[in-house]
Amino acid sequence: MKDKIGETAGKIWKVMEKKGEVNVAQLPKLLDEKSAIVYQGLGWLAREDKIAYQIKGAKTFASLTDTEKNK
Repeated sequence: MKDKIGETAGKIWKVMEKKGEVNVAQLPKLLDEKSAIVYQGLGWLAREDKIAYQIKGAKTFASLTDTEKNK
């Protein structure tokens, strides 16, 4: 399971690298992955300080941190 979450975190990172800010609720569909796995992948990236969250109204968005964008 840990490997799957890590792989999904990598996929999330690549989506954010390409698209920039992403609606968190849309990620499971974009990745064709179960929500629970996607949210654990987001947690993985957040724990490593690779993503930042923004709340806009009732929606939550995530994007790569400036440090990650410049890699």
